[in-house]
Amino acid sequence: MIDEFKTITSKIGEGTYSEKRSKFLAFAHHVSSVEEIKTILDQYKKKYYDARHICYAYVLGSDRSVFRANDDGEPSSTAGKPILGQINSNELTDILIVVVRYYGGVNLGTGGLIVAYRTAAAEAINACETIYMPIEETISYTFTYPMLNSVMRIVKELNLRIVAQNFDNTCEIILAIPKSKAPLLKDRLSKLI
Repeated sequence: MIDEFKTITSKIGEGTYSEKRSKFLAFAHHVSSVEEIKTILDQYKKKYYDARHICYAYVLGSDRSVFRANDDGEPSSTAGKPILGQINSNELTDILIVVVRYYGGVNLGTGGLIVAYRTAAAEAINACETIYMPIEETISYTFTYPMLNSVMRIVKELNLRIVAQNFDNTCEIILAIPKSKAPLLKDRLSKLI
């Protein structure tokens, strides 16, 4: 099981491409939710209100299961799909790429559009720094105060990250662990009782 996924840092990657007087401005953003994506897209629509098309694609989640591509009025599959293709070929997630097109007066044809959007998206990705993030599972465990030392020994041995903790008559701790090691943690904690 893989315990990490590939994404980009929060620094916005920018790329440009020109073809027959049309300009393509590409921007790659690190994102973590659809709501965040909507906010960013609204900002681009306001900033580049005079652009002919604002096309985009995104992928979310460590399993890359949430994705979308949008052509924004370009012929079907000539903008969003090539942008999404660049995200997929780089195996990235938690990323949004927006490509703003200023029309230059000359039609590029479907092949030309695909090349333009794909190249602009690739330029934006190349301007980004890629990083690997851990895929973690959080586990909540409730125990009595006398068990505190035993619980903390497991935390130290497995090098766990404490997300939250509350030590009172009844104690609770929330731990983050790489997904593949979660069954081991559950087993160790169950043996403390």
